[in-house]
Amino acid sequence: MPYHAPVLAHEVARLAAGRGSGVDCTAGGGGHTAILLEAGLRVLAVDRDPDAVAEVRKRIADPNLTVLQGCFGDAHVLGEIARFQPQVALLDLGVSSHQIDTDKRGFSFRPGVALDMRMTPEGGTTAADLLKMTSESDLARIFKEYGDERRAKILARQVVRRRERAPLITSDDLVNAIRAALGARSGPGDFARLFQAIRIAVNEELSQLADALPAIRDALVPRGHLAVITYHSGEDRVVKHRFRDWARACVCPPGQPICTCRGRALGRVETKKAIVPQPDEIAQNPRSRSARLRVFQVADEA
Repeated sequence: MPYHAPVLAHEVARLAAGRGSGVDCTAGGGGHTAILLEAGLRVLAVDRDPDAVAEVRKRIADPNLTVLQGCFGDAHVLGEIARFQPQVALLDLGVSSHQIDTDKRGFSFRPGVALDMRMTPEGGTTAADLLKMTSESDLARIFKEYGDERRAKILARQVVRRRERAPLITSDDLVNAIRAALGARSGPGDFARLFQAIRIAVNEELSQLADALPAIRDALVPRGHLAVITYHSGEDRVVKHRFRDWARACVCPPGQPICTCRGRALGRVETKKAIVPQPDEIAQNPRSRSARLRVFQVADEA
């Protein structure tokens, strides 16, 4: 089984055509990295997961490839991206097939899996830690904002009641809490959505994305492209709103008589609507079904 099947491969290949350099900010097993290399680019491949970095180094031996371990939002990684002066930067957010399929990583709701979910396995708060330490109100916010769960308060209360008796340490513990809160008809779709919410909170994914996007944009050469593939409505909102704001010439508050902001657009949105996988891709790779690609082109030099 491949480490991770790259989604929207044809679209990424089209974006890379004719470019000289690119950054794969979320390399995973190297699927998109390989596409960029095949298009003739010099590539900087970045991933926070040491397993992914090892897989890329094992799988791809190419003099045009540089591999770096770290999160795309880390200061030292952003510095390396800026020094690379990419013409295209790609972020494929979310979790890889390898991470889901490897029980010890704790991303799956398969029975008996320990609740971990850390993108970087060593250090930091695990999913079990988060469920143990987080207040009921914050748990409700996580389930509502990251899991689109309308019964978030009921689920948060259920988690707190259960952890008073025993800590939630395996997938079964969280699945049982979900079933108790959502009812007997809850199933894999609910489990996937709410496990994803916990994963996003554990790894602080939305805040890191929001902070990193402007820095990655600024690292691109003039007329370079920033492409982001999301799998979650919260991620997509962050990207869509950032791209929309960057494309505006003025971002002053409404009613302000004199423009005091940057006074120019930072580029333009290439995708009026998000690009989604075609049915044949979804049939071959069901995990691609929620993918949404948005692309922003930075402006010429002022």
